[in-house]
Amino acid sequence: MAGVEDLDSGLESMNEGSKDLTPEKITAQLVESLDDDLDEDCEDETLSERLWGLTEMFPEGLRNKTHSLCKGSQNLVKTLYHYSRLSAWIFFSSSTILVAPIIFEIERCQMEEVQKYQQKQALLGPGVAPR
Repeated sequence: MAGVEDLDSGLESMNEGSKDLTPEKITAQLVESLDDDLDEDCEDETLSERLWGLTEMFPEGLRNKTHSLCKGSQNLVKTLYHYSRLSAWIFFSSSTILVAPIIFEIERCQMEEVQKYQQKQALLGPGVAPR
C-alpha cells in the first residue's frame, strides 16, 4: 500500500497559472463575462421611451384619440382647479364680509350688558341678583 507521501494531489504537476482555475473560479468568471456582455447590449431606457416605443404597435387613429383624451383630461383638471380656487375665494371673502359685522354686534351687546350689570352692582352692592 502506498504511503501518504506517495499520493499526488495533482497540484504539484500543474503550473502556476492553471492552479487558479478551479471549477468555482471558472464558473464565476463565465458568469461575470456574461453579465458584462448583457450590460453592453442592453441600453438604459426611461419609462417614457419604452411607452413611446410601444405606440408603434397601435393604429394612428387610436393614438390620436388617446392623445386628445389625455389633453382634454388635463385641461378639465386645470379648469376645475381654477374654478374651485375662485369659488373658495368668493365664499370665504363673502362670508367674512357678511358674518363679521354680526359677530361684532353680538359682542358689543354682550359688553353693554356686562357694563350695566357692573354698574348696578356698584350702585346697589354685591348682593344684588341679576335679572
